[in-house]
Amino acid sequence: MSLEIVPVERNRDLAAFVDVPWRLPDLVNSPQWVPPLRMMVRELLDTKGNPFYAKADRALFIARRDDVPVGRIAAIENRAHNELHGDRVGFFGFFEVRNDAEVAGRLVAAASAWLKGRGLTAMRGPVSPSTNHECGLLVDGFDQPHMFLTPWNPPFYESRLVEAGLAPIKDLLGYWLPLGDPAFSVPQRFATLAQRAKTKSHLTFRDMRSDRYWDDVAICWDLYNEVWAKNWGFVPMSRDEFMQMAKDVKPLLLPQFAFVAEIRGAPAGFMLTVPDANVLFKRIRSGRLFPFGLFHIVFGKSRLRTLRVMALGIKEEFRTRGILPLLIHEAGLRAAAFGATGAELSWVLEDNQAIRQPIEALGGRIYRRWRIFEQLIR
Repeated sequence: MSLEIVPVERNRDLAAFVDVPWRLPDLVNSPQWVPPLRMMVRELLDTKGNPFYAKADRALFIARRDDVPVGRIAAIENRAHNELHGDRVGFFGFFEVRNDAEVAGRLVAAASAWLKGRGLTAMRGPVSPSTNHECGLLVDGFDQPHMFLTPWNPPFYESRLVEAGLAPIKDLLGYWLPLGDPAFSVPQRFATLAQRAKTKSHLTFRDMRSDRYWDDVAICWDLYNEVWAKNWGFVPMSRDEFMQMAKDVKPLLLPQFAFVAEIRGAPAGFMLTVPDANVLFKRIRSGRLFPFGLFHIVFGKSRLRTLRVMALGIKEEFRTRGILPLLIHEAGLRAAAFGATGAELSWVLEDNQAIRQPIEALGGRIYRRWRIFEQLIR
């Protein structure tokens, strides 16, 4: 059976690249896989409309056996990353494949060759299309459906990437807080620490309001780039990128779960938590919002009770005041009042003990693990 790697060179062929996951039985037949909305994937790949590509470029490849799609990959040059970190790293993402070592190897080779042609010396991923979006390959925690804007893949993906010459360089963790479990409660020592921090810090919380949403988004953009500046692999988001993401998640936001922490009126940190829309997307098996997918979202949103904490951070000058435990504690109280059955905090860098310790003190447990891989380009 002939295997060919076909570059996607025309915009009108983009639909074929987006469609590949629906051609892979290992995804379609897995109850844990939640199909993405096709329009969201197209937006991430749109080199003209997505602000990410102002300082980036990408190439797309589809693997076909006898004209049947059996895999795909994107090669990504993120110039903003290389300018910031002073390296020559390229990336790959949007990786999906049948359980076939030859297909995976040929796709990885195609992405590597494209990056080499642009003078890059290493390839890292998967990121789709950057660490500010979906990233990592799931290597532990396959048994449950994945949450909103997090990836899921069959277990064999890891072996296929390793066989293709990639090696692990960093793990990303997903924590679970079983808020609806009768046995779960906030440890007294954690609550005491949070109350002490609140008294000493003069910290208050302000919900993001719909009537000043874009003003608050601008505050969060500034905080986001400052708070995560020293994280491994981080690249600041441009204002346009952040506004684009804020527009995408706005329909899902609940005011009590998108709030800014202030000290004497000055922004000190923020937390962004969204209901797990994948509960609804799981019912939209085609990945198409129209004509019937929209029905599931409009009439199902109010019933969502699982949450995903997407972003949580405190400005560096305030991190010694016990504010992080207070922020997590406040979110836990709000989630309990909402009737949340559970919350995922993801992703957390494996070596970020400053974040991991308060999450674990609250009762969070690691239940998912994603992995970033890298190979030198020769």
